Amino acid sequence: MKVQELKELSAEEIGKKLRDSREELLDLRLRKQAGQLEKTHEIRLLRRDIARCQTILAEKKKAASAS
Repeated sequence: MKVQELKELSAEEIGKKLRDSREELLDLRLRKQAGQLEKTHEIRLLRRDIARCQTILAEKKKAASAS
């Protein structure tokens, strides 16, 4: 997901996306350990999406506390 798309979402929606992404990451890691994952680059992409979500969420919280 692109940064601009994340900035348009509310904090609750970003939190939900973050939880879903973490669950998907766990699933991908388990599949990798079992040898069932063919596209291992998906793990890296998902980790970056999680980092983006966390960054945007932190920015929103900081902006809300400053107001």
